[in-house]
Amino acid sequence: MKKSLLLLFVLSSVLPALAAKQYSYFRVGNPNDVTTATTGGTALEGGGTDVDAVYQWMCQRSGNGDFLVIRATGTDAYNPYIQQLCPNENSVATLIIPNSGAANDPFVSATINNAEALFIAGGDQSNYINFWKGTPVETALNNLIARGVPIGGTSAGMNVLSQFVYSALASQGVTSSQALANPFTRYITLDENFVNIPAVQGLIDDPHFVTRDRMGRDLAFLCRIYANGWSSMPRDIAIDEQTALLLDASGNGTVVGLSTVYFLQAPGAPQVCQSGTPLTYQNIEVQRIDSSGTFKLSTWKGTNVTSYTVSANAGVLSSTQAGGGIY
Repeated sequence: MKKSLLLLFVLSSVLPALAAKQYSYFRVGNPNDVTTATTGGTALEGGGTDVDAVYQWMCQRSGNGDFLVIRATGTDAYNPYIQQLCPNENSVATLIIPNSGAANDPFVSATINNAEALFIAGGDQSNYINFWKGTPVETALNNLIARGVPIGGTSAGMNVLSQFVYSALASQGVTSSQALANPFTRYITLDENFVNIPAVQGLIDDPHFVTRDRMGRDLAFLCRIYANGWSSMPRDIAIDEQTALLLDASGNGTVVGLSTVYFLQAPGAPQVCQSGTPLTYQNIEVQRIDSSGTFKLSTWKGTNVTSYTVSANAGVLSSTQAGGGIY
């Protein structure tokens, strides 16, 4: 064979294989996987500065196995952070899955299936829905959950762990003022059933809650969930920054971090939930849990709790708290 033909043959064989690797993978610790006994649970982190207790809790439940962080963009910055918090963990790795091609790579699904703890980083949840839903990534995540592997997420990674998901597919995230003025604004896009965590079925969640003033938009989410026929009494877990809710497999939760977690319960149908019309949704029950408080999802009751109601009337929020504060 002539040299030019041989070179062409080699390149034609090698280049497709190189092009097929669309993910990025970074690992510290033991390069060899281990298999450990795990304890299921879900860590919902509200974004901002990470809460050390989240990762220590997940590592303990992993049985010091292999801890995997997945994301669509970003770096491996979680690797040294988690390894420092969990020095006995067998390994800590980050897998960047930036498109559906990467999500269909056998290495990606195998790596997820081999994890003893899995955490979804923040970013843009529309990437997670667009790139991962309906792929082996989604299947592998559900395999881990069914196997009793602890799973967690922060910010966008938290958004996609509840049954109902604010998918953020529009050109910008929706604000409370936009959602209250029109709960059918194009900036509200919803999805469901990306992952199947039994403890958080029937719920939507939202991070950065107080910091980014998201009460109004969450009431709009509840109205849309009702309008979609997904739930007759919609519920929401809303978590502020630097705060997390650690849930065992039975849905018993503990609040950790510096701020608060909010549990919202709609009483039923909204009074006015129409396209182009300001929202009226009255008497949404709110339970605010401070750090170290607990909450039981099965009874929807907690400790260290402040209870009140919030209402939207023609797009304007009010509260039964003294002074009328919505948070």
